[in-house]
Amino acid sequence: MSIGSHDITDVIKARLKDFKAELVTSEVGRIITVGDGIAQVYGLQGAMAGELLEFPGDVYGMALNLEEDQVRAVIMGPYEHLLEGDQVKTTGRIVQVPVGPELLGRVVSPLGEPLDGKGPINSKKMAAVEKVAPGVITRQRVDTPVQTGIKAIDAMIPIGRGQRELIIGDRQTGKTAILLDTIINQKGKDLFCVYVAIGQNAASIARVAATLEQYGALEYTVIVAATASEPATLNYIAPYAGCAIGEYFMDQGQEALVCYDDLTKHAWAYREMSLNLRRPPGREAYPGDVFYLHSRLLERAAKMNKANGGGSLTALPVIETQANDVSAYIPTNVISITDGQIYLQSDLFNAGVRPAMSVGISVSRVGGDAQTKAMRQVAGRMKLELAQYRELAAFSQFASDLDKATRDQLERGSRLTELLKQPQYGPVPLGIQVGVIWAGTNGYLDKVPVARVKEWEEGFSRYLRADAKTLVSEVEKKKALDDDLTKQLERAAKAFNRQFGVEGAGAAEAEPEAEEAKGEPKAEAGKAEAGKAEPEARPAKAESAEPDEERRSSKDRREAERRAEKAAVEKDRREKERRAAARRAGDQKGAKSAKPAEPERRTTARRADGAERRQAERPDAKERRGPERRTKGTK
Repeated sequence: MSIGSHDITDVIKARLKDFKAELVTSEVGRIITVGDGIAQVYGLQGAMAGELLEFPGDVYGMALNLEEDQVRAVIMGPYEHLLEGDQVKTTGRIVQVPVGPELLGRVVSPLGEPLDGKGPINSKKMAAVEKVAPGVITRQRVDTPVQTGIKAIDAMIPIGRGQRELIIGDRQTGKTAILLDTIINQKGKDLFCVYVAIGQNAASIARVAATLEQYGALEYTVIVAATASEPATLNYIAPYAGCAIGEYFMDQGQEALVCYDDLTKHAWAYREMSLNLRRPPGREAYPGDVFYLHSRLLERAAKMNKANGGGSLTALPVIETQANDVSAYIPTNVISITDGQIYLQSDLFNAGVRPAMSVGISVSRVGGDAQTKAMRQVAGRMKLELAQYRELAAFSQFASDLDKATRDQLERGSRLTELLKQPQYGPVPLGIQVGVIWAGTNGYLDKVPVARVKEWEEGFSRYLRADAKTLVSEVEKKKALDDDLTKQLERAAKAFNRQFGVEGAGAAEAEPEAEEAKGEPKAEAGKAEAGKAEPEARPAKAESAEPDEERRSSKDRREAERRAEKAAVEKDRREKERRAAARRAGDQKGAKSAKPAEPERRTTARRADGAERRQAERPDAKERRGPERRTKGTK
């Protein structure tokens, strides 16, 4: 078979027709010096701030300092093989990370490279790690809660979708546990989660991934891992990469949650980079733009309006303090940026309170807007009551006698504190939370011993799940309590209290029984039969009068103590004046007379026998002492 020249010509023409020559332009520079993860590159006159640079050995860096004749870049990877004179190229693109649903269930680096050994990530879209935050016009108010499954937070410090809620506290106080419980509680919901680990050891990140996988939460979660052994550059861009991954879901009209654990180490990494880049240090050696470092990150959390997709991005940053010092530089910066703070205290943690949240200084600036109506109805004044309880508990350590109102508040606060304790990795559904907190705030715990409150709470939760499934489902469906649901809760609480062995149910039924015994005697039998309302009204009257009487008696007792103390001070002052007068006079006899007469220690019989004699001698004694006093006065 022979091939003609025209066949060869046709093949060449076909190849030339399909050939596309793309013009690729890149500037080239040379490394001047390299060290500590920083490279000084000569040339690259057209490099952009934050542009990705290509170094030899498939290593990339980011241009940060754009100077007149050189560029200072941070290297994102190993740099030991780089030498002076090596070639550096620009890529023409800002630092990007792959985004999309393909990343769900994966552990990736800040550059989007897989770290879990599950194969490559076939992402179809890239996004810049740095992005301008959405404007005010494109946002809407936060009105939907992020159910954390933690009773204390959902009831008192609610978190809304699109909010920035800071979790702050010393190390080993349960900050990461709150993040993991929140992520685990989103199973079956429409909230995608991104967990960003900054500066942690690899073993801790592996435990987090194993925990999420164990509870079935890894399938809707992306873990961005920047370990402590990685260069400071990767720790620096890790939160921005995690935010870009979460923004993808927000741009699609979906809901996303990003947890930054933690931003203290992020600030440390940025300080290390800045000092190596020869940027001037400021307070605590941080650069001057460290506030902007976190503000431009957290401002990207938003709740978008319907015209812009209606998605949301919620941010839960973590800050680690030293000895509960929330007035340090980085904590105050992030506090001023976020929309609320959850303070965790080591004293409460060591006392067995889980979560160790300080109710008095924790706050959510979104407030009740980020709660369901049912939770607002049952929680009510619980935050204020618990804050007052902690203050009263500290004060009562130095008080020996407390009035009834104070004792009742301390008893109720101690039971509510026990009720809100919760084990790790055990989020509670909304319906169970509403039922348990309703029972606690309406007095159904008042007769339960404090040591058995946890047992009561676990038993009542099982009772609601088993015997009141319809009630729980209706609460979660309506997200509000009407009269019918309230009556069902009341019947459920009374029935369980009878099973638990607690006599009576609720404060309204328990108190009159105790007060009836202290009240006035009942009327005669005939009068009692004539009107049955009168005996029932008497305990209520006694109940309302008793606290007033106790307060009055306590006030009178304090007034008497103040008068006695004032009289004792006045007596000491007069005695000192008499002694001083005696010393000035210099008369031994006068000094003796100025001393206070010591009490006579006679028996009762001798006092009785000499009473008349002393009465008879008293006028003569006055006459005898009169001239002496006048004579002494003339001296």
